[in-house]
Amino acid sequence: MRKSFEARFLGQKRSTKNPFDLSQDQIVRYSRQLILKEVGGKGQKKLMSSKVLIVGAGGLGSPAALYLAAAGVGRIGIVDSDKVDLSNLQRQIIHSTRTIGRPKAVSAKDAIQALNPEVDVVTFEERLEPENALDLLKGWDFVIDGSDNFRTKFLINDACVIKGLPFSHAGVLRFIGMTTTVIPRQGPCYRCLIREAPPPGAVPTCQEAGVLGTVPGVMGAIQATEAIKFIIGAGNLLVGRVLYFDALSMRFDQFELRRNPKCPSCGDRPVIKDLSQVDYGNVCRVKAE
Repeated sequence: MRKSFEARFLGQKRSTKNPFDLSQDQIVRYSRQLILKEVGGKGQKKLMSSKVLIVGAGGLGSPAALYLAAAGVGRIGIVDSDKVDLSNLQRQIIHSTRTIGRPKAVSAKDAIQALNPEVDVVTFEERLEPENALDLLKGWDFVIDGSDNFRTKFLINDACVIKGLPFSHAGVLRFIGMTTTVIPRQGPCYRCLIREAPPPGAVPTCQEAGVLGTVPGVMGAIQATEAIKFIIGAGNLLVGRVLYFDALSMRFDQFELRRNPKCPSCGDRPVIKDLSQVDYGNVCRVKAE
């Protein structure tokens, strides 16, 4: 029988230099992606030295966090001010019945470190606000937008564009999911897709309209994939493309998203140069307009 990758590698003489510069446990843990030519030892080292911030430890952030931890991302930040509720467990798979009532950020940290103790998890038990967003985003390589409201999504977009920080956006409702990746100054941003949030009550929330639990699971896994691809520099990212998923018809579609030269965030003459220029309490409209 053909020996497994880790058995063949670990079976080499002790005097042989470890080409991956990884421990034996790490070689075994990450063996299935080490054999991918797009990853290898070099890519794994990039993952292990990378830092990803996840805003929201809910339906999208849960699978994203677990897959990033499983892949060996070195530091994962979790921003969430909520506590685990029984109604969360249908889709927020990083939490459990045992953690009901605990802060979501802490619950997520425990689950991540149970999966991979080598991951450094930093928790922020607070909401992302215009006053703290730029500080919270400081020092990260990539951001996962796992939020569940337009206000936070526009705030993440504007803050990341100001800082030149790449991020993955996703949204879900009922049986539908959509996602895109934003790399500032290389493609369109979220405001090129939606200039401002719809008026309150115009679009139902998941609490009002419902969501199939597996849909944010699919989207969150895609978001983690985009983060990993960005870190290791492999494949084509969803920059300038929106991926649309309909679980009922079990179809994926995509459409082109072009940068709007008049976009207030990433356009040729951006209006949003600091977060105080946006009314995030209304429909995320630029105050100067």
